[in-house]
Amino acid sequence: MELSVGEVAQRAGVNPSAIRFYEAKGLITSHRNSGNQRRFDRSVLRRVSFILVAQRVGLSLGEIAAALETLPHGEAAPTKADWQRLSEAWRPRLELQIEILRRLKDNLDGCIGCGCLSLDSCALYNPDDELAELGSGAVKLDPLKDD
Repeated sequence: MELSVGEVAQRAGVNPSAIRFYEAKGLITSHRNSGNQRRFDRSVLRRVSFILVAQRVGLSLGEIAAALETLPHGEAAPTKADWQRLSEAWRPRLELQIEILRRLKDNLDGCIGCGCLSLDSCALYNPDDELAELGSGAVKLDPLKDD
């Protein structure tokens, strides 16, 4: 049984525009029926679920696309073995993300208490003013730097 964009979206719990976006990014594929309507194989539901879970843990669409390209069976949904292999590969990246968030939370608690409201001297936003010599503009926040 093939599914329409609306059916995939409803069953995956996303908007139809998300399904079209994932297709435009090459994360999922469809084909056109004789009425030129987009149709998806049912296996796309597992693939969309995989994308949603990967996004929920903070992976970028680029990282997700790279992971999907490693699947040995092409456009099919990831299997349990695929998911295990990919999750193991992502573990260090997720551990780093957890550490970044932990340190950000710890610094944010202190920042809320200080009340300085100064982007120039804020230890969270501008730690040690390391980039001042580069001039004004965007700054690089390194949440893993010890205070």
